[in-house]
Amino acid sequence: MSQTDTGGTDTGHLTIPACLRSAAVEAPDVDAVVDGDVRLSFADLDAAVTRFARAVIARGLQPGDRAAVWAPNSAGWVVAALGILAAGGVLVPVNTRFKGEEARFALTKVRASMLVVEDRFLDHHYLAMLRDSSPEKPGGRRPVPALPHLHTVVTLDDTDDRTALTLDAFLAGGDHTPESEVDRRIAAIRPDDVADILFTSGTTGYPKGAMVTHLSDLLVDEAWSDMCGLRPGDRYLLINPFFHSFGYRAGILACLIRRATMVPLAVFDVDAALTLVQRERITVFPGAPTVYSSILAHPRLADYDLTSVRLAVTGATVVPVPLLKSMRETLGFREVITAYGLTETCGTATVCPPDADLERLSTSCGKAIPGTEVAVVGTGGMPLPPGEEGEVVVRGHNVMLGYFEDPEATAAAIDADGWLHTGDIGRLDADGYLRITDRLKDMFVVGGFNVYPAEIERLLGDHPGVAEVAVVGIPDVRLGEVGHAFVVPRAGAAPTEEELIAYCRRTMANFKVPRRVTFVGELPRTPSGKVQKFRLGDRG
Repeated sequence: MSQTDTGGTDTGHLTIPACLRSAAVEAPDVDAVVDGDVRLSFADLDAAVTRFARAVIARGLQPGDRAAVWAPNSAGWVVAALGILAAGGVLVPVNTRFKGEEARFALTKVRASMLVVEDRFLDHHYLAMLRDSSPEKPGGRRPVPALPHLHTVVTLDDTDDRTALTLDAFLAGGDHTPESEVDRRIAAIRPDDVADILFTSGTTGYPKGAMVTHLSDLLVDEAWSDMCGLRPGDRYLLINPFFHSFGYRAGILACLIRRATMVPLAVFDVDAALTLVQRERITVFPGAPTVYSSILAHPRLADYDLTSVRLAVTGATVVPVPLLKSMRETLGFREVITAYGLTETCGTATVCPPDADLERLSTSCGKAIPGTEVAVVGTGGMPLPPGEEGEVVVRGHNVMLGYFEDPEATAAAIDADGWLHTGDIGRLDADGYLRITDRLKDMFVVGGFNVYPAEIERLLGDHPGVAEVAVVGIPDVRLGEVGHAFVVPRAGAAPTEEELIAYCRRTMANFKVPRRVTFVGELPRTPSGKVQKFRLGDRG
């Protein structure tokens, strides 16, 4: 059985830069971005984006070229991303939790010609990590070794890295580029042009870049806004990171479409978040279930005024009913919604609306957004009736064009009839509400972030003391799931759990780092040699 709504959606603007221009005309004085002392109306935002785009053009970026942003949530991220798009570029958000090798792989894959970075976010020294991870001349003074296409690096912070341009120097370089050139570039962008490439890990152990068009982004985020109830004038606390579909698409782009105010938060901290809610009179407060659990457990929760919040947006396969009740009764959030989606579906496939009962909100991911189909299929791709479990597949304008320069992976993900195979197991009820019950793939979710064991196994397998490794997800009270690595030591080596976890922290994003390591003499395998991960739980 499939569930679909193919109702028409009219965005009134067919590309993301045109959407911003429209907002600047229709709501020029409305707050667009509030970030500390930085307050930009939609007219101000349009002017700042145009200036950034002029500088991008002056640095030689051509329409269709890829440009990356590696930075935390901020007004600077918003301006840089929209400036790249206004210049006709393709935006590539980079995960702020990536270490050097992970970021270098993404930048190399898309042949990024420009990188905008907050170099010292949380003292990470991103550019140094890129250099140190390079197989070519570690410590070299080129902007980034092994990235021959990267000709421009711009820093949003005051870094002492001499290979990068300061933001002021970069912007000054565009002063001789006429605004009319930006106008021309925006007018030349077609709705079906690729707007962005967000990376999602895969079972091969290497991330894949999902390509999405301007029109798909706008259609999906207008549908998301409609079903969630995002309104003009809402003040949206952007906790979810901008490198993720939730923060970028259901955050920045949704606010552009609705003329709502973006209030970015670089790092989630309960006091910082609650202070912003109170000071900025936040009306929309999104987050993973762990965000709300942390708030409810805060000892000084009663000191903050949260009465402005109308809408909370969360997502998980199951959100406990007691948590949903507490969000409404203790936090006073009048409307709570859940949703489901993948990077490959522009971040959204289904939404469970605010008027759903708590049991359905807790166990269901909702119904297909307008213009899309969600189905559950069995062996051979045959649709299954309501209540039967099978693989969840999605079709419609929310499905990506494909993985960047990876036709084999694209063909494996999207079949000849246009159905995206999610790898998730679920069932639809008679009303078309989807419930996710399991996964075909080994992926597990850590604090709202998808984690693919093959990628961890590839990186951890490079340790000189590791002969073989298999990673599985195990339950965790705070994060939902965390990684557990089962390691076969290399002959003659005796690595410790602490040593391997420390190695992982140096080489991969923190949410991917296994919290436990168990040493085994061998991994359980099938007769054909495949690791039987389901048996590893018995050894933990």
